Amino acid sequence: MTLNTQFYKRLALSSYFLLIAWLVIWHFVLTIDKNTSTTFTVLFWIIPILLPIRGLLAGKPYTYAWTNFIVMYYLLHGLTAVYAVEGERIYAAIEILLCVGLFSGCSFYARLRGRELGTGIRKLKEELLEEKQAFESHKQQK
Repeated sequence: MTLNTQFYKRLALSSYFLLIAWLVIWHFVLTIDKNTSTTFTVLFWIIPILLPIRGLLAGKPYTYAWTNFIVMYYLLHGLTAVYAVEGERIYAAIEILLCVGLFSGCSFYARLRGRELGTGIRKLKEELLEEKQAFESHKQQK
C-alpha cells in the first residue's frame, strides 16, 4: 500500500471514529432538552454509522466506497442543523467537518486501493474494444 493510500485510510478511520464519538457526545451529553427517546436516538443516529465498521477496519475498498452513502445521511443532518437549530450550530459544524473528512478519506482510499488491487473501473474505451474483439471473433467462428 502506498503512502497516499495509507494517508487516506488513516483520514477515513480517524474521521469515522471521531464522528461516532461526536454523535454520542452531542446527542447524549450536550443536548440536555431532548425531544426523542434514547432508543430512537440510538436507532437513528448511532446504529447506521456502525454498519460498515468491520469492512473499514479490514481495509476493504468496496466498504469504503459505500460508506459514503451513510456519510451523506450525517452530512445532511449537519447542514440542516446549521440552518435550522440556532443553539446547536457549532455542534453541527463539527459534524459537517468530520463528514467531509470521512467522505474524502473513503473516496480516495477506495479509488487508490481499488487501483492497487486491480479492481478499479476500466475506461469505457477499453470495454468497447474488448466487446468488439469478442464479437468479431464470435462472428468469425460461425
